[in-house]
Amino acid sequence: MPRLKPLSGFPEFLPQGQMVENHVVRILEETFELHGFAPITTRAVETMESLTRKGEIDKEVYVVSRLQADEHDSHRDKDQLGLHFDLTVPFARYVLENAGHLDFPFRRYQIQKVWRGERPQEGRYREFSQADIDIVGSETLAEHHDVEAPLVMLEALERLHTELGFPPVLMHVNNRKLSEGFYRGLGIEEPAGVLQRVDKYDKIGPEAVHELLTEELGLSDHQADKCVALAGICSADHSFIDQVRDLGVSNEMLEEGLDSLNRVVTAVNKAVPGRMVADLKIARGLDYYTGTVYETELVGHESMGSVSSGGRYDSLASDGKHTYPGVGISLGLTRLLAPVISKGQLTSTRTVPSAVLVAVNTEEERGVSEDVARSLRARGIACEVAPRADKYGKQIKHADRRGIPFVWFPGRLGQVGSDQVKDIRSGDQVDADSAAWQPPADDLHPGVVGQW
Repeated sequence: MPRLKPLSGFPEFLPQGQMVENHVVRILEETFELHGFAPITTRAVETMESLTRKGEIDKEVYVVSRLQADEHDSHRDKDQLGLHFDLTVPFARYVLENAGHLDFPFRRYQIQKVWRGERPQEGRYREFSQADIDIVGSETLAEHHDVEAPLVMLEALERLHTELGFPPVLMHVNNRKLSEGFYRGLGIEEPAGVLQRVDKYDKIGPEAVHELLTEELGLSDHQADKCVALAGICSADHSFIDQVRDLGVSNEMLEEGLDSLNRVVTAVNKAVPGRMVADLKIARGLDYYTGTVYETELVGHESMGSVSSGGRYDSLASDGKHTYPGVGISLGLTRLLAPVISKGQLTSTRTVPSAVLVAVNTEEERGVSEDVARSLRARGIACEVAPRADKYGKQIKHADRRGIPFVWFPGRLGQVGSDQVKDIRSGDQVDADSAAWQPPADDLHPGVVGQW
């Protein structure tokens, strides 16, 4: 049989790596739930019509079809299915289908896999996990939620920084109304194309963006110069307002965007100083964003690009009669974790959840060991029973290979109160009662070790 090769773009972790991800997920869930966000899960597939109607993503969608399709299967585009490429489009559909059962503003978090047909490389995967939070209203949604959403995500990322040693983050923010109003003030009637090309600013640089604007969109050199100049503005305070106005463009929508962006940057930096900057090249390539947009970098690891992004959308979820505006932000879990887990920079303190291996005296006495294990598990202590009644030395080695810190030696059958537990790291061995013994807090669950 030929040797199996990994499927590129579909990362899989060994148990110690998966436990790192699980630990991160627990921190995220705890943080989101502290702020009142409720968990949901949506189906993996959506109609191609809904997946391809917003932005430049259609070429990356995985289409789903039956292998043995027949003449009764519909081939109409609206009935074709694809794997979702983000969690926002499925969430919009979920809101429309369940609006009668939801209380608005509805706050949800969702941690789930998504799929994109991208060229696999570090930081870019075909299957990956995202963690999203969204706040959606009925007909209207107050602007203060544009501040709340990034603050919740920043709080989660700060916990990863302080508890697990992840790098600090800096969130870059813009407002689509600011950008669109500026472009319209220049006489550009179709700003969507400009936004999509400006979104490439960090990847290709200002000169290349200028070239795309003139050659692909037919903008004049004057218009392209102004668009590139706007994209170059970045400020941690309200000074970005004067810098924009110095470019000599006026438009009512531009002023609205400037005011909104100033309120967000001021409020977030008051709550968490130094964690947000106004960055007017942030555009977000998806068309459903209509206001505030966010992108987040790891300080010192800017080459990774954005690990958390999102924004305000006012008309993504609408059934023609009712509109459900929202604001959300997504964290790319796999993008954040896969590089450091695959390189062994972050790992778990053990390869299994078990804190205790219960030794087996003889196979005839395995029931005694099983009773001990049940007693420990009843008090929340993860444990397993030795697979074989080997000599104690071999059972200890088995625990050591799995990173299990304690081995429990049950008394012989009928000898009540003669159990002992051994810390195989220090060699300390003491009498113990399975109804009362407790491992140190740091040993109860696997920890995360290493340096991001």
